[in-house]
Amino acid sequence: MRFPRLALPLLFVSGFSVACIPVLAYQTGDLLVRGRIINISPDSSSDDVTSNGTTVPDTSVEVESGYSLDLDFTYMFTPNIGAELLLDLSSKHEVTAKGNTLASLAPGNIMSTRVLPPALILQYHPTPDAWFSPYVGLGLNYTYFFDESATDSLNNGLKGVSAPSLDASFGWVTQFGADYDLGNEWFLNADLKYMAIGTTATFNSGALGSVSVDVDINPWVIGLGIGKRF
Repeated sequence: MRFPRLALPLLFVSGFSVACIPVLAYQTGDLLVRGRIINISPDSSSDDVTSNGTTVPDTSVEVESGYSLDLDFTYMFTPNIGAELLLDLSSKHEVTAKGNTLASLAPGNIMSTRVLPPALILQYHPTPDAWFSPYVGLGLNYTYFFDESATDSLNNGLKGVSAPSLDASFGWVTQFGADYDLGNEWFLNADLKYMAIGTTATFNSGALGSVSVDVDINPWVIGLGIGKRF
């Protein structure tokens, strides 16, 4: 007869414990607002530089990583489907000479730029009523470059540089993330994105004339933060 006597208290305690675990329970019409600290880590590659339309061998470049903050607003069309508008503060990135020929002329960092990559992402939340709710997303990003500048290394190596510029671009973004409920409509968030970003960098120089180079930046964006449901 011991089993029945122990079973009821154990079931009660187990049920109470489960009931105490908070759940997000996303609903149609919910607005989720998240803020994150992010690391933007480019998986960059480039063609060789062209000078007045002629390719200069071994003059590729790469883009360095940076940190920033982002803010996103996700509207839930259903408990499982949402749309995220991603708005980042700008991040600053250095461009470094990679090819030996360019590095011999202008070693180290050769340019810097600030980047704004807003995105619109369609999300799927498979378990919207769980305390731990993962999601996946696919969308489109627009990347705008501004405040471009050449370093002293590039200016000295190429006998003066003017009008540095990077073209804006459109590209795909994929996303995987998860929310962890803290109760009272607050939750922790972890988020990983891969953004397809490409650009053409151009400038004029005394040594090489009109210079351009095509660069694939393609960053991984890793974010940790907190969110609130409204």
